Amino acid sequence: MPSVASHRGGRGRRTINEINMVPFIDVMLVLLIIFMVTAPLITPSMIDLPSVAKAARQPDQIIQVILGKNDSLDVKVKDKTTTLPLKELAAAVRQAQGPKDNAAAANSAVVISADKNVKYESVVKVMDTLQRAGIQRVGLSVQLAN
Repeated sequence: MPSVASHRGGRGRRTINEINMVPFIDVMLVLLIIFMVTAPLITPSMIDLPSVAKAARQPDQIIQVILGKNDSLDVKVKDKTTTLPLKELAAAVRQAQGPKDNAAAANSAVVISADKNVKYESVVKVMDTLQRAGIQRVGLSVQLAN
């Protein structure tokens, strides 16, 4: 006896080519409700940014380290500029500050000025060299946009 499927012309079980979207829509609506309920409960967090304040006392001496396009280092003390390699930077800054027990040495600041085309890595190397030498007040020179 022939099967029932063969009586209908071989179309017994057809595969369904559509995707059932109902479970997907149910899940998305549940997630939407969860987010709508929890969003007002989340308090916005505050980030404590460092503030820039004016120093109690202006530095007695400013030593400027200028980092050029080709990673050349210039140390400018008052009106005298000296070009030197990175290895000699810490010694030159220490010499410009004067003896450690001198009050001017304790209140002298080092400012790093870099060309805008200099890699960030070079600026960090200069800062690291000064920090390892024990130089306390190191800052970055910034140009304010108009």
